[in-house]
Amino acid sequence: MRTLRIILWAAVLVLGGVLAWLTLEVTQTRQAVVEEPFGVPFELVAQNGEPITEQAFRQKPTALFFGFTHCPEVCPTTLYELNGWMHQVDPDGTKLNGYFVTVDPERDPPELLGKYISNVTDRITGISGPPEKVSEMAKGFKVYFKKVPLDEAQPEGDYTMDHTASVFLLDAQGRFSGTISYGENPETAVKKLENLVNG
Repeated sequence: MRTLRIILWAAVLVLGGVLAWLTLEVTQTRQAVVEEPFGVPFELVAQNGEPITEQAFRQKPTALFFGFTHCPEVCPTTLYELNGWMHQVDPDGTKLNGYFVTVDPERDPPELLGKYISNVTDRITGISGPPEKVSEMAKGFKVYFKKVPLDEAQPEGDYTMDHTASVFLLDAQGRFSGTISYGENPETAVKKLENLVNG
């Protein structure tokens, strides 16, 4: 009986040591992820035709979202609301950047994307580029997107895009700082942007 108790206590001590080690490893991994810039390196095209890379997300805190110009509701609403929040939090436009990356570059070349955005705001910059490079960048930022035919009988016909609707918030080093969900309470959204700018 005593031997069994000793074995059980030894097993508990070993298990405790393993759990402590695992906790330390997970904590260190999380810290490393938080300290690294979010997403992946990329080389795309801004709405003015100039090259743009991930370094654009390192200059100031950034509000970043993904959408497309044929989007019926989510994208124009997000563009309009984000413009208002940015003007409220950063009236002179010196503390916060905004970017709209198309998930439909086949229909959204830089110039067209720029016209679409400039109808709503001068505070947000459009990003497009070759479809394969845009796809690689979006996947690297953990964005879901999928082409969906409007008529299942014609899979090669007209389509829409399903996509992640959240705004990603990045600090001035490009690190992930949070999200603003589609339909989020405006006061909460503004507070998140204030925290991003003042963080």
